[in-house]
Amino acid sequence: MSDFIFTPPAIVSIPIKGSSKVFPVHRIYCVVRNYANHAIEMGHDPSKEAPFFFQKNPDNLVFDGVFPYPPKSHDVEHEIELVVALQKGGQNLTTKEADDCVFGFAVGLDMTRRDLQAELKKAGRSWETAKAFEHSAPCSHLIEKSQTKNMNEGSITLSVNGKGRQSGNLNEMIWKIPEMIAYLSQLFVLQAGDIIMTGTPAGVGPVQKGDELVGHIDGLDDLVVKVV
Repeated sequence: MSDFIFTPPAIVSIPIKGSSKVFPVHRIYCVVRNYANHAIEMGHDPSKEAPFFFQKNPDNLVFDGVFPYPPKSHDVEHEIELVVALQKGGQNLTTKEADDCVFGFAVGLDMTRRDLQAELKKAGRSWETAKAFEHSAPCSHLIEKSQTKNMNEGSITLSVNGKGRQSGNLNEMIWKIPEMIAYLSQLFVLQAGDIIMTGTPAGVGPVQKGDELVGHIDGLDDLVVKVV
């Protein structure tokens, strides 16, 4: 076996509640405008759109509750999301097969350089610099599917410094969890270790250094993040 020319980076993994084991991350898929009220606030008609996805990088995930405000932006916004972790994958899955792929769930934030994203949209360019920057995906630990309720229903909220910003219900997702997984499996060969950030409800807004964000989803433990 050939030697590496340098030590390869460690595998990014998500802690699992109540277990000494961890969940190794393969890819991060993020669905855009999956709540009608958020699609409307961003100027889109949700009734006319198929699901649209972008990717973040596994090492964008952070679990220490700290979000360093990124450079090259003066308008960074929060997006609270349900995170779905897959224990197996496949291609061209049915919704039943897709549902069987789910290992567990977490609370996540899709932090976004909104000013850069607006420039990229205007130029018709991809969103990596607005979405896939360092520390852009704060995440809680995972809770296994068998230990949760039906995650297609329940409150999803975000507060900043104790004041409510985002509020919705998981049942407002346009594309439900099995549908998202099945649709993605038509575009990619999904694998164990893939995670899906399932979209955000209305109320996205800016953060500043010193802010404390608390993300809540019924049935999961809260995600608390400090902006530094």
